[in-house]
Amino acid sequence: DRESNFNTSLALIDEAAAQGADLVVLPELHLDPYFCQSQTPDFFALAQPIPGSTTDILSEVAAKHQIVIVTTLFEQRAPGIYHNTAVVIDKDGSLCGKYRKMHIPDDPGFYEKYYFTPGDLGFTPIKTSIGVLGVLICWDQWFPEAARLMALAGAELLIYPTAIGWNPVDEHDEKQRQLDAWVTIQRAHAVANGIPVISCNRIGFEPAPDSDTGIEFWGNSFIAGPQGEILDRADDKQTRLLTTNLNKKNTEQVRQIWPYLRDRRIDAYANLVKRYID
Repeated sequence: DRESNFNTSLALIDEAAAQGADLVVLPELHLDPYFCQSQTPDFFALAQPIPGSTTDILSEVAAKHQIVIVTTLFEQRAPGIYHNTAVVIDKDGSLCGKYRKMHIPDDPGFYEKYYFTPGDLGFTPIKTSIGVLGVLICWDQWFPEAARLMALAGAELLIYPTAIGWNPVDEHDEKQRQLDAWVTIQRAHAVANGIPVISCNRIGFEPAPDSDTGIEFWGNSFIAGPQGEILDRADDKQTRLLTTNLNKKNTEQVRQIWPYLRDRRIDAYANLVKRYID
């Protein structure tokens, strides 16, 4: 239930702050079960305005601990218009920016197009007191264009609040291939752009409403450095608070060694805006 979930998030924020954290990232839509496993109008009642009651509480917590918080919420923007939205709260408790999920999946168990209007804020990094954050959400993590545009706009860090998992009936080898692909693509974003990546995923089995099926969220949250190196990583069974230190100077050093942005052939990339090159 929402109260228990939120209390868990708040307790872990307190724990992170006690360890000296400057930045806390919460999993995608952490307040509720992953309701997108079915298409049910009743779930629209879970949406809330931004700012609203949840951001008010998180703003108080951010100011209390002097930390930056990244949270994702089911945003009620207007009658009939809802978004999957990341909100960044600065150390003084102010809302310094938000990002509305741009890539919206529509697959068995992930019926997000039913609930979420595609984002309209673009791939715009959010400036905070600790740096410039490139916040994206879950399905966005499979698209190198999104990561690149954030990096080109000055993001010093890529952040992916996430809710992704296995179909429990899949074979072990297939599950491993999916997990490996998920980790690899995000580490590649770090490498290609020379900046760290934080990926924060759900964990545990959540049954689909009125069904014997469900999603086994695979956890494996991780933090990677600008060369894709894993700095800390969870497994698929244990809830963990991941912590690490990130040094902004590493980005400059890595980009001096591997100057991908320098060598981009922007004169030859026009076809990237096409759906397919026939």
